[in-house]
Amino acid sequence: MLILKSLVRGQKHGYAVAEWIHLTSDDVLRVEEGALYPALHRLELRGLLSSGWGASDNNRRAKYYSLTAAGRKHLAAQSEYWSRMSAAIARVLRTA
Repeated sequence: MLILKSLVRGQKHGYAVAEWIHLTSDDVLRVEEGALYPALHRLELRGLLSSGWGASDNNRRAKYYSLTAAGRKHLAAQSEYWSRMSAAIARVLRTA
């Protein structure tokens, strides 16, 4: 879900996805390359992402990922599910 969320505002290459997650989480979450690139590939195979090659900020060849319409729909559903689950967990923790 975090990978999909990182692409809501436009395409990014893998390193930029990982950096966005790290910075947006105030340096709490870190996605390792060994987990990120297989996840990007799986999301692409599922039709949730599309990709294309381009040049990065330092003019290196990089694969850029974008959300598809199916990816946006999936993100909306997963975000709703996460909101319900996290609220339920918070209620349980407050009563324990």
